[in-house]
Amino acid sequence: MNCCLLLTFMLGIPLLWPFLIATENSETEEVKPPEGIHFRVKRGWMWNQFFVPEEMNKSSHHIGQLRSDLDNGNNSFQYKLLGAGAGNIFVIDERTGDIYAVQKLDREEQSLYTLRAQVIDTTTGRAVEPESEFVIRVSDINDNEPKFLDEPYEAIVPEMSPEGTLVIQVTASDADDPSSGNNARLLYSLLQGQPYFSIEPTTGVIRISSKMDRELQDEYWVIIQAKDMIGLPGALSGTTSVLITLSDINDNKPIFKDSLYRLTVSESVPIGTSIGKIMAYDNDIGENAEMDYSIEDDSKTFDIITNNETQEGIVILRKKVDFEHQNYYHIRAKVKNRQVDEQLRIYHSEASTTFIKIQVEDVDEPPVFLLPYYIFEIFEGSPLGSFVGVVSAIDPDQRNSPIGYSVTRSKMFSIDDNGTIFTSNPLDREISAWYNLSVTATEKYDVEQISSVPVYVQVLNINDHAPEFSEYYEIYVCENAASGQGLFF
Repeated sequence: MNCCLLLTFMLGIPLLWPFLIATENSETEEVKPPEGIHFRVKRGWMWNQFFVPEEMNKSSHHIGQLRSDLDNGNNSFQYKLLGAGAGNIFVIDERTGDIYAVQKLDREEQSLYTLRAQVIDTTTGRAVEPESEFVIRVSDINDNEPKFLDEPYEAIVPEMSPEGTLVIQVTASDADDPSSGNNARLLYSLLQGQPYFSIEPTTGVIRISSKMDRELQDEYWVIIQAKDMIGLPGALSGTTSVLITLSDINDNKPIFKDSLYRLTVSESVPIGTSIGKIMAYDNDIGENAEMDYSIEDDSKTFDIITNNETQEGIVILRKKVDFEHQNYYHIRAKVKNRQVDEQLRIYHSEASTTFIKIQVEDVDEPPVFLLPYYIFEIFEGSPLGSFVGVVSAIDPDQRNSPIGYSVTRSKMFSIDDNGTIFTSNPLDREISAWYNLSVTATEKYDVEQISSVPVYVQVLNINDHAPEFSEYYEIYVCENAASGQGLFF
């Protein structure tokens, strides 16, 4: 009598018996009962459990045999297989009770089949015994590579983090049976990312292995491989990538690139007027780059505030200046970060400094334009001498000197003494749609008193271009072509 590992009489009496197990390397392996144990076979069916490998290279694979202990071998018994999978996946030799698998099995789709067997006495047509139920289990082979679960992976870690800092954990899964050898036992390794990162082979935890400076490189692509069978020969593998971004820490102080700034202030400007800007640069970003400026001015004539959007230092007038009393000031400016963590103060031990020389201008002020800038429009193709627009400047001094105007940075326009701008060359929007020019105003009583204003001229479009084909076409026609016949390119 041949059966599988677990045999039980239908009467419910457990029995160990020699059995056949189908394996991946051999069709059957006989397992005998322990020495000194003897069996007495009673009438009845056996519960059977068979194992079949997940992949079969043959058209049919022998799994095992079902056999009634009433079968005396006279060929009068007929064995039948019943249940899901009988007939199409599993077949039985009706005479011998041998069971075969006739299809390739996939344990990941179905790992267990429960079937029933029946034995008929062909001479009477009656069942010899009640139906017997048995199980066929599909044993696993390593036919699934590891797959990572949560791709794509992204992680953020502070720059300059110490060695051993946890970055992220990646996890792969293997559809093979974790209880079958090492088929689903994974081993992680780093294919790209050394020497800055390392990975724990069994957990997939990525850690920092070398300090990194965001200001030198702020992103790293790390490639991880997972191998099943703990990396043994024949193992299958899968890979994933991790984008690791370094977040900023305040490890850079703001620094002035210029050691001296030159500013001017007219003695006529009111208190609170901005007289100029200074700028420090910080390689950090966001809150870590926010800075505050200060100045050392014993006369308390000037002050400085910070533009929070541009991080510029704006120098403002705190007290009126008098050219005849003092025509220049020499002050010192400092800059420091607004927020610095205690553990990072080592990077900010000494503030960056610069000097500002402020020249006081006499009250004889240059002309002042009525607008900070001008924008005009004119159609292309307008004749020479066409009107463009008018700018206007005045002398703020009491003598109210007449003003002369000139156009710089453009040969396309001219201006008269009234500030009226005309075209001096043809304008073509398709060549240039905007012109940025500068108009200079000069006091005629003092030609050194000049000022400039930006003027932007937009050239408007007119319909002065016919449509054009994008390429040259040649058309061919046969000499005997009939009327209405198509032409060929």
